[in-house]
Amino acid sequence: MKKKTGRATLGSGAKGKTDWSKLAAMRDRDVTFTNDAPRTTPEDWANAVAHRGLPLPSKKMQIALRVDEDVLAWFRAQGAGYQTRMNAVLKAFRDAHKP
Repeated sequence: MKKKTGRATLGSGAKGKTDWSKLAAMRDRDVTFTNDAPRTTPEDWANAVAHRGLPLPSKKMQIALRVDEDVLAWFRAQGAGYQTRMNAVLKAFRDAHKP
């Protein structure tokens, strides 16, 4: 299981180590960029999705599904997110066959 971090794990009244007033006063040119925190461009954010105010994605259920080895290999070869794409294909099939 992954370790949870961030504000949500700090209990009520807990204080983090970030000096927010110092951060707010920092000028953009004083920010140090690293490989872990690189400079970004508007193009990097072009496909970003903000979830605040949007409906939550539907709940997914974990199941055991048997598929042909070649089908699974093809989806995996498409890269990260292959399970989401498989789900999208199944949804499209369902929608195409609605009465």
